[in-house]
Amino acid sequence: MAYVITQRCCNDASCVVECPVDCIRPRPDEPGFATAELLHIDPDTCIDCGACAEACPVDAIFAADELPDALTRYAEINAAYFEHNPLETTITAAPTPLRLPREAAPLRVAIVGTGPAACYSAEQLLGRGRVEVDLFDKSPAPWGLARYGVAPDHPETRGVIDQFNAAFKRDAIRMHLNVDIGRDFTHAELLEHFHAVIYAVGAPGDRRLGIPGEDLPGSHSATEFVAWYNGHPDCADRRFELSGERAVIVGNGNVALDVARVLTVDPDRLARTDIADHALEALRHSAVREVVLLGRRGLVNAAFTGPEFLALGQLDGVDVVIDPADLDAEVAAALADPETDPTLRLKLNLATEYAARPRTSGNKRIVFRFRAVPREVLGGQFATGVRIERNESPGATADSPPGENLDARLIVRAVGYRGVPVADVPFDPAAAVIPNFLGRVVDALGATVPGVYTAGWIKRGPRGVIGTNRGDAEETVTQLIADFLAGDLDRPVRERDSLDDLLAERCSDHVDRAGWLTVDAAEKAAGASEQRPRVKFVRARDMVDLARGAVAAR
Repeated sequence: MAYVITQRCCNDASCVVECPVDCIRPRPDEPGFATAELLHIDPDTCIDCGACAEACPVDAIFAADELPDALTRYAEINAAYFEHNPLETTITAAPTPLRLPREAAPLRVAIVGTGPAACYSAEQLLGRGRVEVDLFDKSPAPWGLARYGVAPDHPETRGVIDQFNAAFKRDAIRMHLNVDIGRDFTHAELLEHFHAVIYAVGAPGDRRLGIPGEDLPGSHSATEFVAWYNGHPDCADRRFELSGERAVIVGNGNVALDVARVLTVDPDRLARTDIADHALEALRHSAVREVVLLGRRGLVNAAFTGPEFLALGQLDGVDVVIDPADLDAEVAAALADPETDPTLRLKLNLATEYAARPRTSGNKRIVFRFRAVPREVLGGQFATGVRIERNESPGATADSPPGENLDARLIVRAVGYRGVPVADVPFDPAAAVIPNFLGRVVDALGATVPGVYTAGWIKRGPRGVIGTNRGDAEETVTQLIADFLAGDLDRPVRERDSLDDLLAERCSDHVDRAGWLTVDAAEKAAGASEQRPRVKFVRARDMVDLARGAVAAR
């Protein structure tokens, strides 16, 4: 009996550290780790100790003989990985992390953001010696995309939040929620109070298509649709047109699959999750029966991951539709090549299976269209459809076929997140990131900006899953600690009491950690009465009033 890693894998790599026989791949120090869709356990080397399963923050690891029916294929997926990538069992000792000497004065660090990258950075800092960390977020609720970006029917993915909650109980770390850096405090003021600042603000913007009609009512970004169904206060009052039978999603990455799934899954299933009540009510009355996902390139280049594609085909009452014509020569060549990566092979095999499946009368449909380029969102006062053109495969000699119009009342572009500038901090508009070297922020001339660092999507661009941020944060924190040890951050900073005074003066509605825990407990209590994980507050004012009321009572 070996252990198997399944769909829930967040690539946190906690399991890699715990494995006594070094049989989990890829490791964080390997080139393939940053792009891995999930980690794998070599079935021939695993000694069945279970250490990896105990360490996994998202409960993604199962004993092979205890896999739930929906996950049995992962035993095959794990084995296929090691057939293609034979395990080298040479165990190398991990480098000892840089630590602060015990006699050193406390290092004070501000982290802007409370999403996974920010929290992994805080965890890393707290493990390096005498460090005081203050987390800032403009939202009254923490956790960033772990709260507002993960699909509600993937609750296990939010398991890292429990890990952060456990790590952040000590006095060395503080939260300042509902505080906007750039409005309530300037970048310069942070540097007056802290030896270093880490910007881990994610990529809250979205990429655009740049086509006519993109801004018509009924045409939206996936960013706002996901925030709407996850209860983000900024999107609680949005309205989405669900009266048509077809919705079109431009893009076929995992976010596109999330949106397609939410639009087609039985609302009774969603009712057992923490989906926002306003979204659940709207979906109960939705007329959408078909969701079409448009991908500019062929199936071989599809952006979705194998695990998410596999799970899509297991939805009750939903057919996954793929035109057999999309199983073209490029697909056939990849399947015939013994050197094809098993990650790609899984996706192509699944597509072949879906293309051969019979359709079930009365089922909803998720339809994949490959080599389909959107040219215009159609409509006058509101969106009525999308005009698409065929993007022919390389080597095709036929004339380009005429465009095709797809009727739809809801169009969602899911073509990627995008970083936005932070006031008074260098920004690269082309890459939409804070320019940096290994996490040290650099200016337009490439010179290091003293005391300023970055982590997560705003550092490297919007790629990777939640756990990818762990290694990224470790890299940034290592540079920060090295700079402190070298004396580069050796300057006087104001005491914490000074910051508290400014918070009281400028941010009378700020929410501290105790206030957030009050909100958190109330959400969970409301959820328990309905057999749900939680019922989210979707109004910032409600969260602030509850949190501040708790402060007044203390």
